[in-house]
Amino acid sequence: MDIDEALAFADRLILERTGKPLSDLERKIFVGSWEGQSYRTIYPANPHYVEKQVGYKLWQKLSTALGEKVKKKQFRGALERQLRSLSDRADLPMQSVFIGYRNQAPDRTLAEQIHQAIAAARHHAVLVDVDTSPTASGWLNRLEEQLAQCSHFILLLSPEAAVSEMLVEALRRATELHDSHHTEPLAVVPIWINCALDLPMNYDLCSYLPDDRSHQWRSPDDTPRLVQDLLNLLSGQQIDRSCSPIPSQPPIRNAAYPAPVPTADPEIPQGQVRLHSQFYVERVPDEAQCYREIRQPGTLIRIKAPRQMGKTSLMSRILYRAKEQGYRTVSLSFQHADKAVFASLDRLLQWFCTRITRKLHLPHHVDQYWSDLYGSKDNCNAYFEDCLLPEIDAPLVLGLDEVDRVFEHPNVADDFFGLLRAWYEEAGYGDDRGLWEKLRMVVVHSTEVYIPLDVNQSPFNVGLPIELTEFSPAQVQDLVQRHRLNWRSLQIEQLMQMVGGHPYLVRLALYHLVQHQLSLEQLLATAPTEAGIYGDHLRGHLWRLQQHPALAAAFGEVAIAPAPIELESLLAFKLHSMGLVQMQGNQTTPRFELYRQYFRDRLANSN
Repeated sequence: MDIDEALAFADRLILERTGKPLSDLERKIFVGSWEGQSYRTIYPANPHYVEKQVGYKLWQKLSTALGEKVKKKQFRGALERQLRSLSDRADLPMQSVFIGYRNQAPDRTLAEQIHQAIAAARHHAVLVDVDTSPTASGWLNRLEEQLAQCSHFILLLSPEAAVSEMLVEALRRATELHDSHHTEPLAVVPIWINCALDLPMNYDLCSYLPDDRSHQWRSPDDTPRLVQDLLNLLSGQQIDRSCSPIPSQPPIRNAAYPAPVPTADPEIPQGQVRLHSQFYVERVPDEAQCYREIRQPGTLIRIKAPRQMGKTSLMSRILYRAKEQGYRTVSLSFQHADKAVFASLDRLLQWFCTRITRKLHLPHHVDQYWSDLYGSKDNCNAYFEDCLLPEIDAPLVLGLDEVDRVFEHPNVADDFFGLLRAWYEEAGYGDDRGLWEKLRMVVVHSTEVYIPLDVNQSPFNVGLPIELTEFSPAQVQDLVQRHRLNWRSLQIEQLMQMVGGHPYLVRLALYHLVQHQLSLEQLLATAPTEAGIYGDHLRGHLWRLQQHPALAAAFGEVAIAPAPIELESLLAFKLHSMGLVQMQGNQTTPRFELYRQYFRDRLANSN
């Protein structure tokens, strides 16, 4: 192995195993050390600094990458052994593993131990701290490359990580990139760190996780067993569960949920508000109207609001009330459909029928029933009429969440939404068997429909429209009281000047004020920074924007503009659906002062 080959090999190893390439000074130290030079010869200007700081960290990195401890005088042999080992194992499959964690104890320590064990077993492992800002140099590009390559996503889930928007975004992006590069699905391996089995989790996170909760960590004593389980998993071996008697499913809660009480113990917001939560704020009079409407044959309820405004929470309560009436209910989020599902109308409708069938626990007949002799919509209609609706003796309520995802695929959107409209009208016309009267739908979306739909075939101009707005000062005051805070109107005004009446952002502030004994002044001073309580939320938005440069550039214009500006309609709609802007006619402004201050500098270079 010559020096150029050794340097390239070491640089690649360290990049793959740590996520960061060698710096220029580290490369200079590597080359000098390979040639047997002293630190004084390598860097005469400050040999002590190079030895104690840069050189010391370089050998630590190389030790991590090689899976064995190395120092300046004997790293050559370790590199050569590693290269020979890889050559000898060239015929064996190399698993690529992404380890996502939050930079906190004990998550960080466990992530590093897992990383070292996987690297020592000659698997490819990438250790990524998702608390890193997406603006860090090269971070986003490296992360995208690593996510596209990984076959396994090991997710360290502590109570704090379970509500992290950045972890959810990393997992969503990993699934999307993996599906575009591989035929096998991404293997998601969650490790539960000091988590109760009924731990509240981010709603979006739940759909990506397997039911199995056997990978539990409660203390350092669990680390050896856990590491061995992961190595066995990567090598295709059977995992021994005999010494890990952990139930695979969390206990089922009583479906009943109490009415809100004046005060309650703090509860961290985590997306959908749980049915039993004492911090859910009822939307008056919308909820009562929805509960009445869902009893009507063939009803269609449309719930619209930007992200994290409570749409899914309201939908879940409508479904719960329907279940109380003895109805069958199915909740379906299009955000969780693979990209390939939208390739054609046939695939979308087969996925749609299959998911509903599974959730109703009915026999699966989609493959056998679908016929090439008929069109996709005819097949879907017939499947509902022959295999779904006749098999249940009660009304069926479909909760269709995140239908915005369908907007992004014009090749299927027009026909799919036309089908929903046709079902709604079919229920109104009536039929001999009364089948379509059984069907009721709750359609949830984040923004206006920005695709051209025939006015006579669109489901977005019929039924009961519900548009959720931000909390009023009175509702925020109600939440303040439930958190046992003795505030005056001035303090409510100060909080709402930063985040408006946004349900999630308001609740997150109140939780931290109570739980961590912050002052409102401290919270507001750091709110628009990554060091503040909204850091994870803001980084998640920034990452999503940077994946779509046109959106990032458009929002950069909005953030720095001293007055409302007009954007191209599609960009404005998408930014609105993300919850980043508010629109008044054709004029667009940042939705909150929080977003204006945070994105003003970070997106300035996008313009």
